[in-house]
Amino acid sequence: MSALFSPLTLRSLTLRNRVGVSPMCQYSSEDGFATDWHLVHLGAFATGGAGLVLTEAAAVTPEGRISPHDLGIWDDAHIPMLRHITAFCRAQGAVMGIQLAHAGRKASTRRPWEQPAGAVPLAEGGWDNVMAPSAVPFAPTYPLPQELSLDGIAQVIASFRAAANRALAAGFQVVELHAAHGYLLHEFLSPLANARTDRYGGSFENRTRLLLEVTDAVRAVWPDELPLIVRISATDWADGGWTVDESVQLASLLKARGVDLIDCSSGGLAAHQQIAIGPGYQVPFAHRIRAETGVPTAAVGLITDAAQAEQVVADGSADVVLLARELLRNPRWPLMAAHALGASITWPPQYERARLRS
Repeated sequence: MSALFSPLTLRSLTLRNRVGVSPMCQYSSEDGFATDWHLVHLGAFATGGAGLVLTEAAAVTPEGRISPHDLGIWDDAHIPMLRHITAFCRAQGAVMGIQLAHAGRKASTRRPWEQPAGAVPLAEGGWDNVMAPSAVPFAPTYPLPQELSLDGIAQVIASFRAAANRALAAGFQVVELHAAHGYLLHEFLSPLANARTDRYGGSFENRTRLLLEVTDAVRAVWPDELPLIVRISATDWADGGWTVDESVQLASLLKARGVDLIDCSSGGLAAHQQIAIGPGYQVPFAHRIRAETGVPTAAVGLITDAAQAEQVVADGSADVVLLARELLRNPRWPLMAAHALGASITWPPQYERARLRS
């Protein structure tokens, strides 16, 4: 029996398999609204057999977008189209999740295909009031961020809580908090971005405070029967930054607060990071956190082959494998992988005539 294509139960939800869609920004929204692009994009993964489909980062405030073209969930008006998308994807058997995010000092940038090399990345139609734990820019070409006041921090927490309520109204079954890749919650974690001297800076306890407060706020309104995920960058890949040891400590704290799975990515906080990239290069982070804390984990990063993904789950390195670029290349990767592994998987009846036979 395939480990990758065995079900996984988190609280009251059961994923039909351990293949998930990693959040991938599409930069295709206007004023935060999902469009037909998102319906087709996410719907293809659901019909393609993924067990968990996560949206791209959905900004909890307008100024929390990575670009002016990011998905948002700061307004009730965003709910109807999102509900349409979740209804379609859930009807195909996928569990639907949304990633709630605030871009912090990396906000208001151009879309990737609109960024000339070496140029200031501030987007046309963007905003100058990018926020961060401290007035420390991501890179010399980025704008100087404003240090969040205590009132501003309280507003961020309230925005995540309100976004979780909207996510529930939109039909999502899973919420993922984005605390990775150099965005706001990660910025508070890392000494390379957080130079505060109040209760949100300095010690490990203080630097983790905002993420834990956001987690508590979301868990308080998110139904007990539904899972909560947190994505972290397990290391900054830079001297003096956030470390794997700290990620293990943090995972234990998150588990105690009702987090059901840690999505283990890395990097994105420091422009001078030195990442040792290779196939499955982030899997050891998921393995260590799972082994030392007992919290389920998701592995991400250059996982492309069915046998490779199978091994990640079979050897206990992670409970879920999240794919990104490989699913862009082939949204029906789960159907193909199940065939390669000799696993049983349901095909949409409309596609049954194309099912691969042994």
